[in-house]
Amino acid sequence: MSAKIRPGKGAPYARILGVGGYRPTRVVPNEEILKHIDSSDEWIRSRSGIATRHWAGPDETVAEMSLEASGKALAAAGLTADRIGAVVISTVSHFKQTPSVATEIAHRLGTGKAAAFDISAACAGFGYGLTIAKGLIVEGSAEYVLVVGVERLSDLTDVTDRSTAFLFGDGAGAVVVGPSDEPAMGPSIWGSEGDKADVITQTVPWDEFRVGDVRQLPVGEDGELKFPAIRQEGQTVFRWAVFEMAKVAQQALDAAGISADDLDVFIPHQANMRIIDSMVKTLKLPEHVTVARDVETTGNTSAASIPLAMERLLATGKAKSGDTALVIGFGAGLVYAATVVTLP
Repeated sequence: MSAKIRPGKGAPYARILGVGGYRPTRVVPNEEILKHIDSSDEWIRSRSGIATRHWAGPDETVAEMSLEASGKALAAAGLTADRIGAVVISTVSHFKQTPSVATEIAHRLGTGKAAAFDISAACAGFGYGLTIAKGLIVEGSAEYVLVVGVERLSDLTDVTDRSTAFLFGDGAGAVVVGPSDEPAMGPSIWGSEGDKADVITQTVPWDEFRVGDVRQLPVGEDGELKFPAIRQEGQTVFRWAVFEMAKVAQQALDAAGISADDLDVFIPHQANMRIIDSMVKTLKLPEHVTVARDVETTGNTSAASIPLAMERLLATGKAKSGDTALVIGFGAGLVYAATVVTLP
C-alpha cells in the first residue's frame, strides 16, 4: 500500500492587504509623441483618451520600479519583507531571459529565501499573479505573497508607428496578498485564445535579432536595424476587448455571486478609454460604480495598469478600503483574467 501524502493546509481565504505604485518621474505629453508621427493631440485623445504617459529614465529599471512599488505595498499592509513567502513578478519588458527579476527583487527587499519567479501574461499578468497568490495562500505554501506588475514599455515602443506610438507607458504596481477569515477574492475567470496570438505581438523574436543574422529584421528609412517593438491590430483588439471581455467580466461577477448593482468599483486594464467606456455600457454598470480611468495620464502600462489604477483610486479617495471591485486584464496572447476583490 502506497504512503498517503498529507495535503497542504493554509488560510481559508485570501485578500489584498496593501497596494503600492511607482510612476517614473518623466512625464511625456502627446506633443512629444507628435514629433515622430503625423497626427494630432485631438486624434490621440479621441482614439485612446491618453493625454500623457510616464517613461522611465536609465536608472528606473524594471527592478528599481518594482522595489519602489513593493515597499509602499508592504508599508500599506503593515508587514516587513521577511514575512513574504513568495514573490510573483508579471512583466514582458525584463529583457534578461534568466535569472528572473523576481529573485533580485526578493533578495533586495530582504525576504530571505522566498520563492520568486516571473510570469509572462502581458496585460492579464496582474490577474494571473493574483490567482497564483491566492492558491499559494489557501494551499499553505506561503502566508503572504507579493504580486508585482511592472513594465518599461517605452523600450518596446516604435515611436514612428502611428498606430501604437502614443499608447504605452512605464510603471510598477504591487500588492501584498495574505490570509483572510472571510471571502475577499472571488473565483478567477481566466484563459487564453491562442488562435489570436498574432493580433498583439512583438515585431521580431529575439532569436532573429542577432549580429550577422539580419534576414528578417525590419529596417528604418535610414537603413538602420529597428529594435523589436510591440505591434497590434487595433480594430480587432478593440472589438475583442469590448464584446468578449465584457462577457468574461460578467462571468467573474456571477462566479462571485454578486451583481453589477453590488459593485463599488470597476478597475479594467487601462488600455484605451474607448474600450473602458464601452465595457461600462455593455456591463450596464450603475452610475454609483467608480470607474478607473487612469489611462488618461498613465497610458497603457500592461501588467502594471490595474494595480497602478487601484493605488490611485485609493490615494485620491475615489475608492475606499472595503469596497467591492471588479478587476479584469486582457492582452497579448490573447489572454485574460477577471475576478472580484475587496479593496485593501
